[in-house]
Amino acid sequence: MWRSTIVLKVAMAISGLILVLYLLAHMYGNLKVFAGQEAFDGYSHHLRTMGEPLLPYAGALWIIRVVLLVAVILHIYCAVTLWRRMRLATAGGGGQRYESTKARRGNQRTYASFTMRWGGVVIALFVVYHLLHLTWNTISPGGASGSPYERVVNGFSIWWVVLSYTVALLAVGFHLRHGVWAALASLGANTSQRRRRHLNVLATVVALLITVGFLIPPFAILFGLVG
Repeated sequence: MWRSTIVLKVAMAISGLILVLYLLAHMYGNLKVFAGQEAFDGYSHHLRTMGEPLLPYAGALWIIRVVLLVAVILHIYCAVTLWRRMRLATAGGGGQRYESTKARRGNQRTYASFTMRWGGVVIALFVVYHLLHLTWNTISPGGASGSPYERVVNGFSIWWVVLSYTVALLAVGFHLRHGVWAALASLGANTSQRRRRHLNVLATVVALLITVGFLIPPFAILFGLVG
């Protein structure tokens, strides 16, 4: 089954959409920083007590982590496998793009699609840094703290932390702009010119919503609106 390019593209699409849903939920949680320390820390604690007593402490959180890890591994595996197949099929030269009224020479690559692979690398490196900083409390720009709220405020009070976060979120935005469209197209939604326009609008809205939603808290903290 995994020899099928179609299966790989569908698996890549589904795993990517799972990660998009997680980003939307994570963005919602980040915005709770505007409710103050008690609300933000209470939300962080609630993530570890979800499902009790049916599940053990942090049981639901670990289920979410396992699902996300499987989705990330599957997404990367499919992406690398499809890229290698493309390189082998084109002798390393890449494929000719389809000609259209907007691109007579067959070059239709958008910036978002052009940066998908390197953008994915940037995102992966940022996720590791993000976990070390705000989840595992291993590195602590601005000062270490046992409070998730204080870790967020301490870190985003530093301009270069906000700058690095912004660069990573721009990479996420471009990745989502093309990725959401490609995922839904792989799942069969791109069946007409009208639907293609709708997919483009939806992908742009999702990319902007997540990018802006994640950037609001750090800039609010940096400019003293939260803290």
